[in-house]
Amino acid sequence: MKEQIGLDRLTGLIAFARAASLGSYTAAARDLSVSPSAISKSVQRLEQHFELRLFSRTTRSLTLTPEGRDLYERALRILREVEDIDQAAVASRGEPSGTLKITAPPPIGLNILAPAIPRFRERYPKLAIDLRLVDHYSDIIEQGIDVAVRVGNLTDSRLISKTLAPHRLAAFASPAYLAKRGTPLELSDLAHHDCVNFRYQSSGQALRWPFSVDGIVVELVPVSAIVIDASDAVAAVVAAGGGIGISPTYVAAPYVTRGQLKPLFPECAVDRSSITALWPESRRGSPNVKAFVGFLGELFASPTVWDEIVRNA
Repeated sequence: MKEQIGLDRLTGLIAFARAASLGSYTAAARDLSVSPSAISKSVQRLEQHFELRLFSRTTRSLTLTPEGRDLYERALRILREVEDIDQAAVASRGEPSGTLKITAPPPIGLNILAPAIPRFRERYPKLAIDLRLVDHYSDIIEQGIDVAVRVGNLTDSRLISKTLAPHRLAAFASPAYLAKRGTPLELSDLAHHDCVNFRYQSSGQALRWPFSVDGIVVELVPVSAIVIDASDAVAAVVAAGGGIGISPTYVAAPYVTRGQLKPLFPECAVDRSSITALWPESRRGSPNVKAFVGFLGELFASPTVWDEIVRNA
């Protein structure tokens, strides 16, 4: 007679799979809303039960052993089946309820999604929101994410995608800075101004400033007095008079509304890529996902509110 799997074993498999997927006990604990020690103990009990070493641990990394990799792939299949059962139950209810897990880059989450979520919850009060703001592009299926909002069109046959709006970049400066240093009239004038640039956290590379000139996109890398790896911080420094900077229009629009930023070279602004919604194929019938994707369609209606604010400034 086969031994029945216990609840602690299932808990251990979930903790193990999350730790393997996210690369640390701390990240897994944050994802599952438990303590890192709880994750560690669950994994240890799993290792003791199977008499296997699942991770090679160092002070900085958590790497699967060959035996751990095999168990991880098997555990994922089990957890995906559980997710399918959960989604089938959600779909059978018809009404959005339970918890909706959403992920987005911090600039989009802070400037677009977070201010709109209270309005969404007024419409669907039985639906709880779990919003996760991360810069890295993780596997949303492994992490149990319902809807991801991303910049760019990511190809994954397991995911359904919907283009929401252009990701528009433009140059800005504060009225105080322009009053002191003058307004640049040509792109070449940027060489004589203080510039504030964005640096990608993933690569460490500085943003190449894109401008549309006679229908052709040209890229400049200005000498920058200040370089920052967060879009919101770039806009904040520019609004404080730090110089000229490039910003997504949805980040800059509130500053423009308050009179703290002024668009420069508006005729040269560029749609660098698209903002896209992604959700797993397994969530196709979920009323929670349908409700939120429909809401995103309203939120990102063309033309977007933020692009209109910048265009009319």
